[in-house]
Amino acid sequence: MTFFSPPSRSVVVGVGSYLPSRIVTNEELATMVDTSDEWIAQRTGIKERHIAAPGETTSMLGERAARAALADAGLAPEDIDLVIVGTSTPDYTFPSTATQIQGALGIHHGVAFDLQAVCSGFVFALATADKFLRSGSHKRALVIGAETFSRIIDWTDRTTCVLFGDGAGAIVLEARESQGSMDERGVLTTHLRSDGRHRAKLHVDGGPSATQTVGHLRMEGKEVFRFAVGQVTDVVVDAFAATGYTAKDLQWFVPHQANRRIIDMSAAKLGIAPEKIVATVHLHGNTSAASIPLALSVAAADGRIKRGDLVMLEAVGGGFTWGSALIRW
Repeated sequence: MTFFSPPSRSVVVGVGSYLPSRIVTNEELATMVDTSDEWIAQRTGIKERHIAAPGETTSMLGERAARAALADAGLAPEDIDLVIVGTSTPDYTFPSTATQIQGALGIHHGVAFDLQAVCSGFVFALATADKFLRSGSHKRALVIGAETFSRIIDWTDRTTCVLFGDGAGAIVLEARESQGSMDERGVLTTHLRSDGRHRAKLHVDGGPSATQTVGHLRMEGKEVFRFAVGQVTDVVVDAFAATGYTAKDLQWFVPHQANRRIIDMSAAKLGIAPEKIVATVHLHGNTSAASIPLALSVAAADGRIKRGDLVMLEAVGGGFTWGSALIRW
């Protein structure tokens, strides 16, 4: 492997996404469980979600998002030497979803691996890729969030089945030298946290070692809501402290898309103006690790997020895990 002088910044040079073609509306869910469009929309902001087709796997979604990100960056698969996939719904126990995507793209060099932090998975994967690139060991990374949560949902449980959807999003990060100015493009700072005491509040009740089954997602909704609003904003505050920026300096706040009320209340707590929020939860539902890159892809494609914008990412997931990333786009 050829090493080069360690760069000081990991720059986003491409973004892409993919959603399964099947859309399930709240009205359709109301024919399956005791719920209604009004009940779901009022409590979550969700109107519809995409569901993977039979045989359509997490790696397939991730590959398509990766190809879209590469096209946006004007790069070929062979330009990538690092693939990190945030997912809690891998194709197989092993090999990793990342190696499946790596193989499908025709990449035969570098390294590929999965990272599991549930809904925080993309932010954790982004932070990890940033460390690799800044170290000088790798040049370009595909950072992917991809999920098929429909495969672990109990479709008779109206408290959870209305919340989740499938999809994938990806970014291409490129190592570039810089002078270290906060005005220069790239990942400025990342902050990650975990607290394993909260397993029971959001978990899957199966796994190869514990039950030899896949299991289903289980959630204590009120407790998750309380924690997401009350505790996880510390990583955003830490990002401001590390860079000297404040909420007023942000152009965009792109949080994990779990629940519109959580998004709005978290932004209000941080002093982030409502017009700076990128929200796609009404279109996609909670796509776990895919939700932030899906939202980034939408906002970049429609022209909201522009080069030079200051963008704050923030997520919380089962475990609990939570994290932030501040990016000069």
